[in-house]
Amino acid sequence: MKRYPFDHLTPQVLFLVTAVFLFACNAEKKEKASTKVQPKEENTYSNPLDVAFGDPYILNDGNGKYYMYGTGGGAEDGFAAYSSDNLVDWKFEGQVYRGNTEASWASKFFWAPEVYKMEGKYYMFFSAQWKVNPTNEEENFMIGVAVADSPTGPFKEMHDRPIFDPGYPIIDANVYQEDGKYYLYYSRACYKHPVESEVADWAREKGWYEEIEESWVYGVELKPDFSGVIGEPVLCLRPPLKMDDAQAEWESRSVTKQEINRRWTEGSVIFKHDDTYYIMYSSNYYAGQHYAVGYATGKSPLGPFTKASNNPVLELNTHKGGEVTGTGHNNIVFLDNGEMYCVYHGRTKESGQDRVVFLDKMEIKEDGTLVVHGPTTSAQPVPLKK
Repeated sequence: MKRYPFDHLTPQVLFLVTAVFLFACNAEKKEKASTKVQPKEENTYSNPLDVAFGDPYILNDGNGKYYMYGTGGGAEDGFAAYSSDNLVDWKFEGQVYRGNTEASWASKFFWAPEVYKMEGKYYMFFSAQWKVNPTNEEENFMIGVAVADSPTGPFKEMHDRPIFDPGYPIIDANVYQEDGKYYLYYSRACYKHPVESEVADWAREKGWYEEIEESWVYGVELKPDFSGVIGEPVLCLRPPLKMDDAQAEWESRSVTKQEINRRWTEGSVIFKHDDTYYIMYSSNYYAGQHYAVGYATGKSPLGPFTKASNNPVLELNTHKGGEVTGTGHNNIVFLDNGEMYCVYHGRTKESGQDRVVFLDKMEIKEDGTLVVHGPTTSAQPVPLKK
């Protein structure tokens, strides 16, 4: 009679051998399965980014490196920088510019830095309180420029004074270059700038405010060495005068929602697409819920500009079930593949009054309409894969 290898084993031993054999086979199957290439889910991120400051600006430095600057963010009397290679994960680079020194023209209130790379140098335009203040004005803001050899500084002021003094306080510098010319865009502060309008009349009749102060956006040509300006500033944007103006409702919410007696037009940024100049701007109280972004278009760097019918293109979403308010002071990141992203600050229920940074895709439609796909807090594709 033929005997098989396991014939001499007792039932108990046979059971044990069989169990060990089956366990080994199962383990081998798992090991083989684990070595198979599993399909990866698309890399995503969610707003807000892990950066907490206001007025964000992102510099595309080339070679896949990006640097972000803003108001606050751990900097003392100046500005800090963050770096990234995918626009989502940011590394703190420390403070890159410091004012309020004996040699500095600027004393406090350091706001809205923007950094431009030109011929191997890095130029930072920023707003701050000017030390020269003989009438002791509460808001004596001016715009200056500092230079560095690296995007992480140290940035040193080019002049011992602001770029120029237009005779009123100014903030929120943005610089545009074309055909060898440089243009500076800025916002005249609301401070001591009451303006009569139908909105002001309405607020006065309500008994809310005796006057409404406004800020306006101007543009002016810069000298090539950034030591001053050429010619007189040109008024580019201002709040509407009439209540039936299509822009009046969203640009007047600071007043109509009784946040404050001011209407802003500030935080401008300009770029050219095809043969059209797009200038984006923020309206309403920067510390309120209704801070929002619109845009206008023109055929020359200094306008005239016509505000868009689809404004605002970025605003709070709490009325739609979202959790974001105070969206504004945006800038634009131009990727090497031609895509555009809108970087801006906002607030969430979690952040409270602290401003946090958002990044959302934006585009120009075939008909020339500008669209910002935000504010978002849901998962979005990472703009640049590592």
